[in-house]
Amino acid sequence: MSEEQHPDTEITQDDRLWATISYIFTPIVPIILLFINAKRTRPFIKAHLAQGLIFGTVAWLLIAILPRGLIERIVGLICFSLAIIWGMAASRGERVNIPVITDFLRKMNWA
Repeated sequence: MSEEQHPDTEITQDDRLWATISYIFTPIVPIILLFINAKRTRPFIKAHLAQGLIFGTVAWLLIAILPRGLIERIVGLICFSLAIIWGMAASRGERVNIPVITDFLRKMNWA
């Protein structure tokens, strides 16, 4: 995970809040934000929204297909820990680089 500053339009406190909760309450909050045009058009929110949505969906699917038990709990704890770390970076106004997800989203012009 590497974090980088990105000089785009002014990042407001509201942008930071929505970006933070889009990681912590993923994939529910990113789905809701997709329907709010004023939020999804902001560049900072848009980047974190897309990353949070894909990460959350992959995490939930991975947890769903794993056999019940210790492995599932460990994967769930790791995913939640990563969401907290990335959410904290978003609250500081930083862009987060999630290895495969960010590259995919940049090719699709979403991040």
